[in-house]
Amino acid sequence: MGNKQTTFTEEQLEAYQDCTFFTRKEILRLHARYRELAPHLVPLDYTNNPDIKVPMTLIVTMPELKENPFRERIVETFSEDGQGNLSFSDFIDMFSALCEASPRELKTIYAFKIYDFNRDNFICKEDLEKTLNKLTKGELTPEEVTLVCDKAIEEADLDGDNKLSFADFENMISKAPDFLRYRHLFGYVFIF
Repeated sequence: MGNKQTTFTEEQLEAYQDCTFFTRKEILRLHARYRELAPHLVPLDYTNNPDIKVPMTLIVTMPELKENPFRERIVETFSEDGQGNLSFSDFIDMFSALCEASPRELKTIYAFKIYDFNRDNFICKEDLEKTLNKLTKGELTPEEVTLVCDKAIEEADLDGDNKLSFADFENMISKAPDFLRYRHLFGYVFIF
């Protein structure tokens, strides 16, 4: 009779299943991936709910994020502290929201948060400029960036306040069904 390592209690696993799009087996695999990022920091046993956060500098090295121009914004958006340091709950929430099984509405909410660089609950021209520069890797001239951003606001801003509210953004997304296709928005499908 061998001793089997317990990572989570049954209640913890059920709670993670209830709050994510993952099976028990997938949750355990995600924990293993999380632990691989910082084995000196992350314990095998989570039954006592350790208050551990893996720093963003390690999270962004994951293959799913490594080449993504929005890697820091993605991680910051899902971190409870807003600085990109992820607890296991933050980590699993990130993977769940961005997985293929996640509904379009949830992806829209997180896309809006990721593109809202200044975190004012609007996507303003400066947010759009940062987004466009990241998407094009700085290959457009400042004039081209301004032109594209002005046109985007002109077409999507329903109330004329020169910024996009979530409703404006949601309306824009509804007119571009391929916009939230996984590879278009975040660059990589999360595989674990």
